Amino acid sequence: RDAEERAKSFVEAQGDVIVRRGADGLITYANDAFCALAGRSREALLGTPFRLAVAEQGDIAVLADGTRMHDQRLETAQGLRWIAWREVAVRGGERLEIQSVGRDVTDRAHTERALAEARDQAEAANRAKSRFLAMVSHEIRTPLNGILGMADLMLDTPLVPEQTTYVQAVKTSGDTLLSLIDEILDFSKIEAGKLDLEARPFGLATLVEEMVELLAPRVQAKGLEIASYLDERLPQRMIGDAARLRQVLLNLAGNAIKFTDAGGVAVIVEPGIWPEEVSFTVRDTGIGVAPEAQARIFFEFEQADDGPTRRFGGTGLGLAITKRIVERMGGRIGLDSTPGAGSSFHFTVTLPSAADGGQNFSPPRLNGASVLIVAPSAIEAPLIARRLGRWGARTCMVPDEKIAAALLPERHWDAVLVDRALGATGVEALASEMGSVARRLILITPSERQELASLKAAGFTGYLVKPVRAQSLAMRFGDGADPFEREAAGEGPAAQDSKAMAAAKDGLAILLAEDNPINALLARALLLRLGHRPTIAGNGAIAVESWLAAQAAGTPYDVVLMDVSMPELDGIEAARRIRAAEREGECGRTPILALTANAFAEDRESCLAAGMDGFLAKPLDRERLAAALASTRSAGPLAA
Repeated sequence: RDAEERAKSFVEAQGDVIVRRGADGLITYANDAFCALAGRSREALLGTPFRLAVAEQGDIAVLADGTRMHDQRLETAQGLRWIAWREVAVRGGERLEIQSVGRDVTDRAHTERALAEARDQAEAANRAKSRFLAMVSHEIRTPLNGILGMADLMLDTPLVPEQTTYVQAVKTSGDTLLSLIDEILDFSKIEAGKLDLEARPFGLATLVEEMVELLAPRVQAKGLEIASYLDERLPQRMIGDAARLRQVLLNLAGNAIKFTDAGGVAVIVEPGIWPEEVSFTVRDTGIGVAPEAQARIFFEFEQADDGPTRRFGGTGLGLAITKRIVERMGGRIGLDSTPGAGSSFHFTVTLPSAADGGQNFSPPRLNGASVLIVAPSAIEAPLIARRLGRWGARTCMVPDEKIAAALLPERHWDAVLVDRALGATGVEALASEMGSVARRLILITPSERQELASLKAAGFTGYLVKPVRAQSLAMRFGDGADPFEREAAGEGPAAQDSKAMAAAKDGLAILLAEDNPINALLARALLLRLGHRPTIAGNGAIAVESWLAAQAAGTPYDVVLMDVSMPELDGIEAARRIRAAEREGECGRTPILALTANAFAEDRESCLAAGMDGFLAKPLDRERLAAALASTRSAGPLAA
């Protein structure tokens, strides 16, 4: 009997609710905890049905051994309580009984419910934030599109120097505001886990060289140099997210330009340590980063120069976003820097080779040719020398024309490259002395090109535009036609802009759906300058009517530029109706490009799902607009 009492005391001490019932459902045993829960004595409960009012029933799970587990929210004498039941069949003498052991988990259930509610609230707040940012982005970008576009058009009109300065200041400020908006939106997408990456083939060399050329005017305005070098062991075409990679490089190079007052910026791309790994380095000769700041430079809202007297503005988000993107791409990023001696940001990502990943040009075989490079800067010249060395040349770099003149008798020079940064006097002196010595005399010049005739008259056999493209360098050392003749024939770099303009002036009939009158005026002016024939529609309904009328008249539009957010009928629905009309009428497909200020991936996906062929982000950029229009008949979705 003592053993029985001890066992009973042990069971009661557990605090669990224990109740047994027979096959008829009548209670055969109840411990004190169950009696307290039911609010009745043991004597009153024995022989009565096992019934407690259930306010909420949880899911039921049955284990392999037949144990039944479930949660119930019960109306008890102690109020509403959550009980976690574990029920199993046991033998009570000769009878089979069901023993239910319950544990009060009310506190845990309340905690879980509170956490679930907090999670739901956080997700709702995040969705609201995303909607807010999308709306704010649209509302800000719409007037900003007008400001930047009109400033760009005004710069093409006759202005006095003072007016030009003011308009350029407006455009620069607008560009800065746009970059800040993009940083905030990108950071928001990263925080929400909505940073989606693409995996498409792209040309790595083209991406890097175009990015460097895009930054060149800004760099040259500060009296700096920017150059790129891409190792020829890398495939020409790779698979990855070209837009995000370009964003990372622009962030790092833009940051380097911002903190550099003398010298310049070099972008170097080489094979990484592991297969399919690519290593990128952005090196500058700027102010550098103090050791104590290097540990936090990639954190949000942190800057190397963050004191009250800091010289440089910005949100402090650029490098944080860059780090997140690189890590999202499966890579890593780091920094080497010495205060006062510049910085070197380096990152690696995995980029598989595309099936068609060959070279886009054949490098010349220089086989020991002697090349003299005369350049005062230590940015682009070493990269040119490095590339020529890969092609088999023996190069020598000197900083000025006096040293170059002293080296003339030392050997036979197959080519001399002269940087125009030496100044007009130095360039002319070298041209007169070396014209009869070197087979090739090449001028390295900024983007504002000199007259071809005057260069040729001075003795130069060709020129290279900064930043120098690898293919242009190869052409200058090739055995083809005279480079000046290639320019005259429209095959050289200087002829590309005029060829693009000539192509544009074939003139497309374009339907422009835009409800904002300022943006409509701007887009119309841009299209007219590109040689096209725009027709304006003030909303989606008018756009559909105009498209149908043009089809009926036998003069269909070549392209539709469709603003996404418009009254009466938005651009998404208008595109759907045009596609439906094409299917019903069995007529040709008209390319439709969305004009959108919303920068979120889901907005762009909605455009493509509605049947649009691509999208142009506001503010409208003249070059991207021209490129998109030129590509409207190419296969696949377009983006700009």
